[in-house]
Amino acid sequence: MWGETHLIQIATGFALAMTISLQLAIINTCMANNKNTKTTTKTLPYQRIVVKLGTSLLTGGGDRLNEEVMSTLVAQVARLHQQGRELLIVSSGAVAAGRHKLGLTGELKGIPCKQVLAAVGQSRLMNVYEQLLAKHNITVAQALLTKADLTDRAGYLNTRNTLLALLELRVICIVNENDVVAVDELKEAKFGDNDNLSAMVANLVDADLLLILSDIAGLYTADPHQHPDARLISQVERIDGAIESLATDTTGKLSTGGMITKLEAAKLATSSGVTVVIANGREPDILLKVAAGETVGTRFLPTASQLESRQRWMLSGLATKGTLVVDAGAALALKKQQRSLLAAGIRAVEGEFERGDTVNIDDPQGARLGCGIVNYSSADIAAIKGTHSNTIATLLGYDYGAEVVHRNNLVIL
Repeated sequence: MWGETHLIQIATGFALAMTISLQLAIINTCMANNKNTKTTTKTLPYQRIVVKLGTSLLTGGGDRLNEEVMSTLVAQVARLHQQGRELLIVSSGAVAAGRHKLGLTGELKGIPCKQVLAAVGQSRLMNVYEQLLAKHNITVAQALLTKADLTDRAGYLNTRNTLLALLELRVICIVNENDVVAVDELKEAKFGDNDNLSAMVANLVDADLLLILSDIAGLYTADPHQHPDARLISQVERIDGAIESLATDTTGKLSTGGMITKLEAAKLATSSGVTVVIANGREPDILLKVAAGETVGTRFLPTASQLESRQRWMLSGLATKGTLVVDAGAALALKKQQRSLLAAGIRAVEGEFERGDTVNIDDPQGARLGCGIVNYSSADIAAIKGTHSNTIATLLGYDYGAEVVHRNNLVIL
């Protein structure tokens, strides 16, 4: 019975209803109560770790959850937990578990079918995790998130505070997308895959490491399934166009993410100051090796220092409403001189947005420079782009300032 377990269901409505001040009070209480029992290991390379476990790994390549594989992975998680590390698990596998429970073998298409499978399989997935972690005397929590929960700034902070409180209580939280209510036809309300969700969770909790485990050893110079001479890339300093061109879409029948989505996740996490490792979860003691700093898989280095919460939320893209394309001079001023973005440097406006919305900022080649909060709507910017700031009042009939995006509201990659 669910009532007899340690399972903690963090419902979406609960997260949004609870006020930020109350959650902060909970965290302070948790920290005070747990101060004497928590083991701190500051000398370890990675203290706070988000582990993403893919469907192909959890099923062992089969059509159902492989409890032997899961037991091996959970044992490693428990070892790290005993060392004083803080861990969250972003786990796929609910749909595969639901498919097996219902005895379905054919491919089911469409969101309603997937939602049914997730609804049936999520409890099964959590039950396996709870039983395996209970052997190590570890309490389990469950967090089912949707993109809509985090798009709102208050929802983002509520979720963050809840996850941080669980870490302070030494609870291991299993995170998954709430597939039962999430839909991707309506304004990108879905994360789409757990690779991107794991990057968002790493962003939420200021993780030191995001470890993405699947059935592939990392990023190769070519698709290793088609090119036997392909070489594993051990380290990537920055994810640029050349690196992205190496990714191939290798999604399987049960999984939704391939190397393309893993690189998308790595790009988001590294831009938030998080180290990312993509590795083969079947390798013995893989979690222990990576957590100890060993060179395994492909390591993606952070491209920025740890950002404050508001900047991470902006950079996440959760609330992005459009894009401003700037000229080369403006790109240089933003990137090298930490200047504000003026109307004179804007070449194009994409999308519709209002004053106070968050937008992406791209260079003339379409590469993302960063993001920022605009002082003018898309219609206003379309009217004033390429002009001097002293003409704004004349063109619009009003003036919100010389800066289209003030440097204090900019995050540059």
